[in-house]
Amino acid sequence: MKLDKFGLKSGLKSALALYAVTDRYWTGEKSLAEQVEECLEGGATMVQLREKSLDYSEFKKEGEEFKKLCSKYKVPFLINDNVLLAKEVDADGVHIGQSDMELIEARKILGREKIIGVSAQTVEQALLAEKNGADYLGVGAVFHTDTKNDADDVPYETLKAICTSVKIPVVAIGGITLENMVQLKDSGICGIAVVSAIFGKKDIRLASSQLMQKVRECLLC
Repeated sequence: MKLDKFGLKSGLKSALALYAVTDRYWTGEKSLAEQVEECLEGGATMVQLREKSLDYSEFKKEGEEFKKLCSKYKVPFLINDNVLLAKEVDADGVHIGQSDMELIEARKILGREKIIGVSAQTVEQALLAEKNGADYLGVGAVFHTDTKNDADDVPYETLKAICTSVKIPVVAIGGITLENMVQLKDSGICGIAVVSAIFGKKDIRLASSQLMQKVRECLLC
């Protein structure tokens, strides 16, 4: 499989170590771009831009800005759900859910070079996503989270079973904090995807740095 300029297909496993997913709920006096740069300075290894309410033109403008920002730090930049926008702004990839555009169709649009991540909550979903060409899986919510009220909890045993069943990297998401991350030890995940654990903190740079250190200590396989 052809690599992009960051070698993402070969380096994807390490790029998933600390996966920052944006949420402008906590922007306050700072812009979202300022917050993202702080998390990158703190050690975030991948960024996903998630927007649910922006119109297309504003979303596109933001996507172009974040693409440049992540390129500056040589960190992969993905867009949540919107495959067509990801292609238009030349994002490094997209993350899609079970109810979003079909994976096979997304791959046709983005091509083989781009990263496509898929949400999964069961072994069956994980195996199907892998079969259809997903590059990684996002599994959760592994803990209760208020960020996505429609997310069902995924027990540790299911998380571990998914990691055992597939060959592609798995990242855990949902309610993960500095304090509870250790409970995911030995599950087989390659990293964590977090929202409030980074963007809900007053010192985003410090929060990212502490999370990355904790990931190194208890998760990286």
